[in-house]
Amino acid sequence: MHIIESPEAMARWRSSVRGDIGFVPTMGALHEGHMSLVEASRTSHPCTVVSVFVNPTQFGPNEDFHKYPRPVEIDEAMCLSRGVDALYRPNVETMYPPGFQTFVEPGAMAARWCGASRPGHFRGVCSVVLKLLNQVSPQSIYLGEKDAQQLRVIRRMVSDLNVPVQVTGCPIAREKDGLAMSSRNRYLSPSQRIGADALFRGLIAAKDACHEGCRHAADLEAGFRNLLAREGGWECEYAAVVDDDSLEPINLVESKALFIVAARRGTTRLIDNMMISGPDSAPMAGD
Repeated sequence: MHIIESPEAMARWRSSVRGDIGFVPTMGALHEGHMSLVEASRTSHPCTVVSVFVNPTQFGPNEDFHKYPRPVEIDEAMCLSRGVDALYRPNVETMYPPGFQTFVEPGAMAARWCGASRPGHFRGVCSVVLKLLNQVSPQSIYLGEKDAQQLRVIRRMVSDLNVPVQVTGCPIAREKDGLAMSSRNRYLSPSQRIGADALFRGLIAAKDACHEGCRHAADLEAGFRNLLAREGGWECEYAAVVDDDSLEPINLVESKALFIVAARRGTTRLIDNMMISGPDSAPMAGD
Protein backbone atom coordinates (compact mmCIF):
# COMPACT_ATOMS: atom_id res chain seq x y z
CA MET A 1 0.00 0.00 0.00
CA HIS A 2 1.31 3.42 -0.96
CA ILE A 3 1.09 6.16 1.67
CA ILE A 4 0.83 9.58 0.08
CA GLU A 5 0.94 12.83 2.01
CA SER A 6 0.86 15.71 -0.48
CA PRO A 7 -0.99 16.71 -3.64
CA GLU A 8 2.30 16.66 -5.55
CA ALA A 9 3.07 13.09 -4.48
CA MET A 10 -0.50 12.09 -5.32
CA ALA A 11 -0.09 13.56 -8.83
CA ARG A 12 3.11 11.56 -9.36
CA TRP A 13 1.52 8.33 -8.13
CA ARG A 14 -1.68 8.91 -10.10
CA SER A 15 0.26 9.36 -13.33
CA SER A 16 1.80 5.90 -12.83
CA VAL A 17 -1.52 4.11 -12.34
CA ARG A 18 -3.18 2.30 -15.20
CA GLY A 19 -6.86 1.46 -15.04
CA ASP A 20 -9.83 2.82 -13.14
CA ILE A 21 -9.63 4.16 -9.59
CA GLY A 22 -12.33 3.99 -6.95
CA PHE A 23 -12.08 6.60 -4.20
CA VAL A 24 -13.31 6.54 -0.59
CA PRO A 25 -12.95 9.92 1.17
CA THR A 26 -12.95 9.77 4.98
CA MET A 27 -11.95 11.74 8.06
CA GLY A 28 -10.33 8.67 9.57
CA ALA A 29 -11.25 6.82 12.76
CA LEU A 30 -12.12 4.07 10.32
CA HIS A 31 -14.69 1.37 11.05
CA GLU A 32 -16.49 -1.41 9.22
CA GLY A 33 -18.81 1.10 7.57
CA HIS A 34 -15.82 2.65 5.82
CA MET A 35 -14.53 -0.79 4.92
CA SER A 36 -17.84 -1.63 3.23
CA LEU A 37 -17.16 1.32 0.92
CA VAL A 38 -13.67 -0.01 0.29
CA GLU A 39 -15.10 -3.42 -0.61
CA ALA A 40 -17.59 -1.84 -3.00
CA SER A 41 -14.77 0.04 -4.70
CA ARG A 42 -12.49 -2.98 -4.91
CA THR A 43 -15.30 -5.00 -6.48
CA SER A 44 -15.61 -2.52 -9.35
CA HIS A 45 -12.13 -1.06 -9.77
CA PRO A 46 -8.61 -2.48 -10.04
CA CYS A 47 -7.30 0.29 -7.76
CA THR A 48 -8.79 1.86 -4.61
CA VAL A 49 -7.67 5.04 -2.86
CA VAL A 50 -8.76 5.99 0.66
CA SER A 51 -8.20 9.52 1.93
CA VAL A 52 -7.94 10.42 5.60
CA PHE A 53 -8.26 14.13 6.21
CA VAL A 54 -10.00 15.80 9.15
CA ASN A 55 -11.30 18.83 7.32
CA PRO A 56 -11.38 21.94 9.52
CA THR A 57 -13.64 23.93 7.19
CA GLN A 58 -16.63 21.66 7.78
CA PHE A 59 -16.56 22.08 11.56
CA GLY A 60 -18.33 24.92 13.33
CA PRO A 61 -16.64 27.01 16.05
CA ASN A 62 -18.23 24.97 18.85
CA GLU A 63 -17.84 21.56 17.26
CA ASP A 64 -15.37 18.74 17.83
CA PHE A 65 -12.55 19.40 15.34
CA HIS A 66 -9.75 19.34 17.91
CA LYS A 67 -11.03 16.25 19.74
CA TYR A 68 -12.05 14.35 16.61
CA PRO A 69 -10.34 10.92 16.88
CA ARG A 70 -7.17 10.48 14.83
CA PRO A 71 -5.93 6.88 15.31
CA VAL A 72 -3.38 7.12 12.51
CA GLU A 73 -1.69 3.74 12.95
CA ILE A 74 -4.97 1.85 13.37
CA ASP A 75 -6.39 3.46 10.23
CA GLU A 76 -3.28 2.57 8.28
CA ALA A 77 -3.38 -1.06 9.42
CA MET A 78 -7.06 -1.37 8.57
CA CYS A 79 -6.54 -0.03 5.06
CA LEU A 80 -3.55 -2.33 4.52
CA SER A 81 -5.51 -5.37 5.69
CA ARG A 82 -8.41 -4.62 3.30
CA GLY A 83 -6.33 -4.29 0.17
CA VAL A 84 -6.34 -0.51 -0.23
CA ASP A 85 -3.84 0.47 -2.92
CA ALA A 86 -3.10 4.00 -1.72
CA LEU A 87 -3.78 5.84 1.53
CA TYR A 88 -3.86 9.58 0.97
CA ARG A 89 -3.46 11.65 4.12
CA PRO A 90 -2.54 15.28 3.37
CA ASN A 91 -2.23 17.78 6.20
CA VAL A 92 -4.14 21.00 6.70
CA GLU A 93 -1.28 23.18 5.46
CA THR A 94 -1.11 21.41 2.11
CA MET A 95 -4.87 21.44 1.60
CA TYR A 96 -5.35 25.04 2.71
CA PRO A 97 -2.05 26.85 2.08
CA PRO A 98 -1.55 30.52 3.01
CA GLY A 99 -3.77 32.74 0.88
CA PHE A 100 -6.40 30.07 0.23
CA GLN A 101 -9.77 31.75 -0.28
CA THR A 102 -11.87 29.84 -2.83
CA PHE A 103 -14.78 27.68 -1.68
CA VAL A 104 -17.72 25.85 -3.24
CA GLU A 105 -21.03 27.36 -2.12
CA PRO A 106 -23.81 24.73 -2.32
CA GLY A 107 -27.43 25.70 -2.93
CA ALA A 108 -30.82 25.13 -1.35
CA MET A 109 -30.36 21.38 -0.86
CA ALA A 110 -27.63 22.15 1.70
CA ALA A 111 -29.61 24.80 3.60
CA ARG A 112 -32.04 22.59 5.54
CA TRP A 113 -31.56 19.83 8.11
CA CYS A 114 -27.87 19.39 8.96
CA GLY A 115 -27.10 22.55 7.01
CA ALA A 116 -29.40 24.60 9.25
CA SER A 117 -27.87 23.34 12.48
CA ARG A 118 -24.29 23.40 11.17
CA PRO A 119 -23.88 26.66 9.20
CA GLY A 120 -21.06 26.43 6.68
CA HIS A 121 -20.75 22.65 7.05
CA PHE A 122 -21.63 21.71 3.49
CA ARG A 123 -19.56 24.59 2.11
CA GLY A 124 -16.56 22.93 3.74
CA VAL A 125 -17.62 19.44 2.63
CA CYS A 126 -18.11 20.42 -1.01
CA SER A 127 -14.88 22.38 -1.14
CA VAL A 128 -12.71 19.62 0.25
CA VAL A 129 -14.39 16.88 -1.78
CA LEU A 130 -13.87 18.83 -4.99
CA LYS A 131 -10.21 19.38 -4.09
CA LEU A 132 -9.77 15.67 -3.36
CA LEU A 133 -11.47 14.67 -6.60
CA ASN A 134 -9.16 16.98 -8.53
CA GLN A 135 -6.12 15.53 -6.78
CA VAL A 136 -7.04 11.82 -6.97
CA SER A 137 -8.87 11.90 -10.35
CA PRO A 138 -10.94 8.78 -9.69
CA GLN A 139 -13.57 7.29 -11.96
CA SER A 140 -15.92 6.71 -9.00
CA ILE A 141 -16.36 8.05 -5.47
CA TYR A 142 -18.00 5.89 -2.80
CA LEU A 143 -20.08 7.48 -0.04
CA GLY A 144 -22.23 6.02 2.72
CA GLU A 145 -26.00 6.44 2.64
CA LYS A 146 -25.98 7.20 6.37
CA ASP A 147 -25.02 10.76 5.49
CA ALA A 148 -28.06 11.12 3.26
CA GLN A 149 -27.89 14.87 2.84
CA GLN A 150 -24.15 14.87 2.21
CA LEU A 151 -24.54 12.19 -0.47
CA ARG A 152 -27.18 14.20 -2.33
CA VAL A 153 -25.36 17.51 -1.96
CA ILE A 154 -22.21 15.99 -3.45
CA ARG A 155 -24.18 14.40 -6.27
CA ARG A 156 -25.66 17.81 -7.02
CA MET A 157 -22.24 19.46 -6.96
CA VAL A 158 -20.74 16.85 -9.27
CA SER A 159 -23.62 17.27 -11.71
CA ASP A 160 -23.73 21.07 -11.57
CA LEU A 161 -19.97 21.50 -11.98
CA ASN A 162 -19.56 18.75 -14.62
CA VAL A 163 -17.08 16.80 -12.52
CA PRO A 164 -16.24 13.58 -14.46
CA VAL A 165 -16.86 11.10 -11.64
CA GLN A 166 -19.55 8.57 -10.78
CA VAL A 167 -21.03 9.06 -7.30
CA THR A 168 -22.01 5.73 -5.72
CA GLY A 169 -24.01 5.54 -2.51
CA CYS A 170 -23.55 2.41 -0.39
CA PRO A 171 -25.97 0.93 2.19
CA ILE A 172 -25.76 1.97 5.83
CA ALA A 173 -23.53 -0.33 7.89
CA ARG A 174 -25.03 -1.02 11.32
CA GLU A 175 -24.02 -2.48 14.64
CA LYS A 176 -25.81 -5.65 15.76
CA ASP A 177 -28.48 -3.62 17.55
CA GLY A 178 -29.09 -1.41 14.52
CA LEU A 179 -27.09 1.69 15.50
CA ALA A 180 -25.61 3.19 12.33
CA MET A 181 -21.83 2.90 12.38
CA SER A 182 -20.11 6.25 12.87
CA SER A 183 -16.71 7.46 14.02
CA ARG A 184 -18.56 9.56 16.59
CA ASN A 185 -20.14 6.51 18.26
CA ARG A 186 -16.96 6.20 20.31
CA TYR A 187 -17.96 9.45 22.07
CA LEU A 188 -20.89 7.65 23.71
CA SER A 189 -20.30 6.62 27.30
CA PRO A 190 -21.16 3.00 28.22
CA SER A 191 -24.47 4.14 29.72
CA GLN A 192 -25.28 6.29 26.67
CA ARG A 193 -24.46 3.43 24.30
CA ILE A 194 -27.25 1.41 25.93
CA GLY A 195 -30.38 2.49 24.11
CA ALA A 196 -28.50 4.37 21.38
CA ASP A 197 -30.29 2.13 18.89
CA ALA A 198 -33.46 4.14 19.54
CA LEU A 199 -32.96 6.05 16.29
CA PHE A 200 -33.01 2.78 14.37
CA ARG A 201 -36.00 1.45 16.31
CA GLY A 202 -37.87 4.70 15.74
CA LEU A 203 -37.23 4.52 12.01
CA ILE A 204 -38.35 0.89 11.87
CA ALA A 205 -41.54 1.82 13.73
CA ALA A 206 -42.20 4.63 11.23
CA LYS A 207 -41.52 2.32 8.30
CA ASP A 208 -43.94 -0.27 9.69
CA ALA A 209 -46.60 2.34 10.44
CA CYS A 210 -46.36 3.75 6.92
CA HIS A 211 -46.60 0.30 5.37
CA GLU A 212 -49.72 -0.32 7.46
CA GLY A 213 -51.39 2.82 6.14
CA CYS A 214 -50.17 5.81 8.19
CA ARG A 215 -49.05 8.12 5.38
CA HIS A 216 -49.19 11.57 6.99
CA ALA A 217 -45.67 12.84 7.57
CA ALA A 218 -46.68 14.78 10.68
CA ASP A 219 -47.97 11.59 12.35
CA LEU A 220 -44.87 9.60 11.47
CA GLU A 221 -42.58 12.37 12.70
CA ALA A 222 -44.56 12.74 15.95
CA GLY A 223 -44.34 9.00 16.54
CA PHE A 224 -40.57 9.11 16.21
CA ARG A 225 -40.23 12.08 18.55
CA ASN A 226 -42.50 10.43 21.11
CA LEU A 227 -40.37 7.28 21.08
CA LEU A 228 -37.22 9.28 21.82
CA ALA A 229 -39.04 11.19 24.58
CA ARG A 230 -40.15 7.92 26.22
CA GLU A 231 -36.61 6.53 26.02
CA GLY A 232 -35.11 9.60 27.70
CA GLY A 233 -31.62 10.99 27.28
CA TRP A 234 -32.26 12.32 23.78
CA GLU A 235 -32.56 15.78 22.29
CA CYS A 236 -34.19 15.48 18.87
CA GLU A 237 -32.83 17.99 16.35
CA TYR A 238 -35.04 16.99 13.44
CA ALA A 239 -37.23 14.12 12.28
CA ALA A 240 -38.52 14.72 8.78
CA VAL A 241 -40.20 12.81 5.98
CA VAL A 242 -38.71 14.18 2.76
CA ASP A 243 -38.54 13.65 -0.97
CA ASP A 244 -35.79 11.15 -1.71
CA ASP A 245 -34.20 13.29 -4.41
CA SER A 246 -34.66 16.91 -3.37
CA LEU A 247 -34.82 16.42 0.43
CA GLU A 248 -37.77 18.83 0.50
CA PRO A 249 -40.34 18.01 3.20
CA ILE A 250 -43.52 16.27 2.09
CA ASN A 251 -46.92 16.08 3.79
CA LEU A 252 -48.09 12.70 2.53
CA VAL A 253 -46.21 9.55 1.53
CA GLU A 254 -47.70 8.82 -1.88
CA SER A 255 -45.39 5.98 -2.85
CA LYS A 256 -42.03 6.15 -1.09
CA ALA A 257 -40.08 8.74 0.86
CA LEU A 258 -36.96 9.17 2.96
CA PHE A 259 -37.23 9.58 6.73
CA ILE A 260 -34.20 11.50 8.00
CA VAL A 261 -33.38 12.09 11.67
CA ALA A 262 -30.75 13.77 13.83
CA ALA A 263 -30.55 13.77 17.61
CA ARG A 264 -28.08 14.26 20.42
CA ARG A 265 -27.37 11.73 23.10
CA GLY A 266 -25.47 13.69 25.68
CA THR A 267 -23.08 15.78 23.60
CA THR A 268 -22.88 13.25 20.75
CA ARG A 269 -24.78 14.10 17.60
CA LEU A 270 -26.09 11.08 15.69
CA ILE A 271 -27.88 10.89 12.35
CA ASP A 272 -29.75 8.14 10.53
CA ASN A 273 -32.30 7.62 7.78
CA MET A 274 -34.51 5.02 6.18
CA MET A 275 -36.70 4.64 3.11
CA ILE A 276 -40.40 4.23 3.91
CA SER A 277 -43.33 3.33 1.68
CA GLY A 278 -47.07 2.80 1.81
CA PRO A 279 -48.89 -0.55 1.53
CA ASP A 280 -49.56 -0.12 -2.20
CA SER A 281 -45.92 0.49 -3.12
CA ALA A 282 -43.72 -2.11 -4.72
CA PRO A 283 -41.40 -3.80 -2.19
CA MET A 284 -38.05 -2.03 -1.74
CA ALA A 285 -34.70 -3.62 -1.14
CA GLY A 286 -34.57 -4.87 2.43
CA ASP A 287 -38.34 -5.25 2.79
